[in-house]
Amino acid sequence: MGYTTQMDAARQKIATEQMKAVAAQENIALEELMELVAKGQVVIPANKNHRCLKPSGIGRRLTTKINVNLGTSRDCLDLDVEMQKVMSAIDLGAQAIMDLSSFGDTQVFRRRLTAECPAVLGTVPIYDAVVYYHKALKAITPREWIDVFRMHAEDGVDFMTVHCGINKNTAERFKQCKRHTNIVSRGGSIIFAWMMLTGHENPFFEFYDEILDICREYDVTLSLGDACRPGSIEDAGDISQIEELVTLGELTRRAWEKDVQVMIEGPGHMPLDQIKANMEIEQTVCKGAPFYVLGPLVTDVAPGYDHITAAIGGAIAATYGASFLCYVTPAEHLRLPTVEDVREGIIASKIAAHAADIAKGIKGAKDWDYQMSQARRELDWEKQFSLAIDGGIKARQYRAQSTPANEDTCTMCGKMCAVRNMNKILRGENVDIMD
Repeated sequence: MGYTTQMDAARQKIATEQMKAVAAQENIALEELMELVAKGQVVIPANKNHRCLKPSGIGRRLTTKINVNLGTSRDCLDLDVEMQKVMSAIDLGAQAIMDLSSFGDTQVFRRRLTAECPAVLGTVPIYDAVVYYHKALKAITPREWIDVFRMHAEDGVDFMTVHCGINKNTAERFKQCKRHTNIVSRGGSIIFAWMMLTGHENPFFEFYDEILDICREYDVTLSLGDACRPGSIEDAGDISQIEELVTLGELTRRAWEKDVQVMIEGPGHMPLDQIKANMEIEQTVCKGAPFYVLGPLVTDVAPGYDHITAAIGGAIAATYGASFLCYVTPAEHLRLPTVEDVREGIIASKIAAHAADIAKGIKGAKDWDYQMSQARRELDWEKQFSLAIDGGIKARQYRAQSTPANEDTCTMCGKMCAVRNMNKILRGENVDIMD
């Protein structure tokens, strides 16, 4: 084949099939895309064992991508329901699926995903190790953590989140710098607890070179997890978060030396006025590696509506440098999302991503809006439905629920509709508001 990873191929100026597909999707010159992949500013997660993959590019000068988290839990263990969520997410335009299963035979679901799901697939092997070995946390050995990472790579997972940035030094600093909400990252809390219980160094940090060798073998993109992401706006931008980011910058450099593709994970909860600076710091410290953000959630007081708080933060984050938005559903902080929650979360994230693409000047982003505004000017309801971000499901439903007396109006304005009346007067027709 002549290359090991997409980054290695790009550095050798070999155009892979995945690069060609991404270049066509993004309307970007293949040579430009290859240069960005070679620099690490774009990643194309594409495990060699994920045979049904439809590749997507994540990073600079590309459209903002959406990730959907799902998976089984002790309380919700129906694989068919989870697959229904997967396919619904893909139908709605999500480019990536993360399997965060935390109970049951997780490998069965993971292998089903890599066999049937064309979206980019991600996992967090730290979760799975606890489930897979089914023993006390402190009894898991350093070698067993690494073995689970390899198993996920062999199963065809395209990117894996590994919390390498929290090591003995950063953990000690975390304990000294008291936090309002401690560690809220599930993977981060597990590895922190394991370190405290055993006295060992974080195995993903200690054996990082072996992790990179596995990534290189299967072309797994490494998503460097943010164990110390803020879980409240009170903790945003604190010493623990920034110190971990500095460590991730160093780990990024080491990955690139082995031609391993890298993404950096980011906050978390963060007030609006800090988001721009946080994105710029990441871009500087991690040399332009794609930034993958959860939210950020811009307020802590909206349980049941956190898809909205995350979309607000996500739009700002993507405008100023984030490339990949992890969706948040209305069920965030409350329960495992339903199929409907997944849909609502995806739509909110898609709105945020598209708004950011317009702001960033991504080529062709405004064309969609131009077509919609034209359909609105022409009062072409069917065209508006077809262009709607959810395929017109909600818009068509609203229109049907409140039928106007005149087809060229809606029940909000009736014959006072500005669009209708401007069309009429500019055509030289009578404006019949009260007739």
